[in-house]
Amino acid sequence: MNAAAGGRPMFAADQLPGDVCAYLRFKLLLSDGPGTMRGMQPLPTPCPADLIPDATGQDAFSAACHAAKQQRVVLVAIERQGERWAVKADALTAPQHGVSTTVYEAIQAAVIRLIRAHEIRADSSAGPVYFVLYDVETESRARELAAALHAALYGNLDPLNRAVPATPA
Repeated sequence: MNAAAGGRPMFAADQLPGDVCAYLRFKLLLSDGPGTMRGMQPLPTPCPADLIPDATGQDAFSAACHAAKQQRVVLVAIERQGERWAVKADALTAPQHGVSTTVYEAIQAAVIRLIRAHEIRADSSAGPVYFVLYDVETESRARELAAALHAALYGNLDPLNRAVPATPA
């Protein structure tokens, strides 16, 4: 612990209680609309759909990628492409992060189901470290898929199984 200006204590991240760290992770990458971003706060892991950054435009995507690299976390973002949306996730921004075979196979199977259901284009990428889902119809569906993919990349397959069920509901 160090004393900050004004006499208030400052803590290193590894000295903070777990609940404080969890709270701080829930800060989001603030957006002023497509292509603009303010702040570079860490996203929660996994990231809820409403906090998935809109990385539309080269500057916004570069900023999201740079922030993920600096924080050494898996990049997750959505991007408007014409009338449709793309979901992007990249584990290369978190070099210490591994994707297990079980997780990779579950994501790959979900991508195949989305392609067969005509929810995404056939040239979408199912990893193993870079994932992109092209031609998602709506922003809300793109956010749902991005959040589910991000959760899966951190080992929680439940959101992916709900977003892309193995058998139609």
